[in-house]
Amino acid sequence: MSEQPATQIDLYWRPGCGFCSSLRRRLDALGIERVEHNIWDEPEKADIVRAHANGNETVPTVVVGGAAMVNPSPTELALYLAEHAPNLLPEGFIAPQPGLVERAIDKIAR
Repeated sequence: MSEQPATQIDLYWRPGCGFCSSLRRRLDALGIERVEHNIWDEPEKADIVRAHANGNETVPTVVVGGAAMVNPSPTELALYLAEHAPNLLPEGFIAPQPGLVERAIDKIAR
């Protein structure tokens, strides 16, 4: 049974969250479209965040198909999309390379 490709990127955020603002600005700069959900205006959306964030309302949380990322970097999200949902990236998109900190974290995580 083959998995259906993801049809959208869902970004869960809340006002006043600096991490959310930063991710949203970077995704705009990269041309990555998404459906945004303010968990304060849509309390039922907070349930989705809690389901992916160990019961916490940690934002930004991004859901692509069945996969969720809690507080991803723009590069982490772009690389995930390039590998798993390229249909959600702008035509001709070139994923940014991980920065020094992201490479160090990845090396430690291995």
